[in-house]
Amino acid sequence: MSHGQGEQRGHGEITREHFEQSSWDERYAGEGRTWSGRPNAVLVAEASDLTPGRAVDLGCGEGGDAIWLAERGWQVTAIDFSEAGLRKAAEHAAERGVADRIELRQADLRTWTPAGEQWDLVSSCFLHLLDHAMLEATEQMAAAVAPGGTLLVAGHHPDDSHTGLRWSLPGVMFTAEELAPAVDPERFVVRAEARERRETRHEETHSVTDAVLVAVRT
Repeated sequence: MSHGQGEQRGHGEITREHFEQSSWDERYAGEGRTWSGRPNAVLVAEASDLTPGRAVDLGCGEGGDAIWLAERGWQVTAIDFSEAGLRKAAEHAAERGVADRIELRQADLRTWTPAGEQWDLVSSCFLHLLDHAMLEATEQMAAAVAPGGTLLVAGHHPDDSHTGLRWSLPGVMFTAEELAPAVDPERFVVRAEARERRETRHEETHSVTDAVLVAVRT
């Protein structure tokens, strides 16, 4: 499992162990933040004009996206499987004065289901799973969208392999078009894009491509 909150401070070779809870607990256990604390640009682009309601941030990491939403009036459920990441998210939310607007939950998104719960915004930014499992995860996310609500799934596009993301494991990166079949076109208006932007990694600026799936439930 992988999730990004803006610029990452370190990136090594990706192995299957990288997708386990223990790996992320170790990553988040140190002093300071692994991520920048800023919201992901794709969330800002897609959610800035939405009317605040109830949102869920899936793969919340240290809480950058959840805090940004809470500061704009959303009531946020933030979910991750890393206890250490959730602790960092709680600390950051308290520092920003929005702890009362964020409910933190620990869950493994490889097996997570909404269990009938729905939100006005379901967001997953840079959550990556092994073996093409994001397709099934997107189906569960779509089931969590309330009528009139929005689903946002964004991740590293396969074209980004040249930027130093050495993700040779099967089915980790994805295109939005690959995820689109998980969303019922009779219930959602679906937009699938490859979106370019500039990003700094390891003090170098790259042109990167995000896979962006946006689905609005009718």
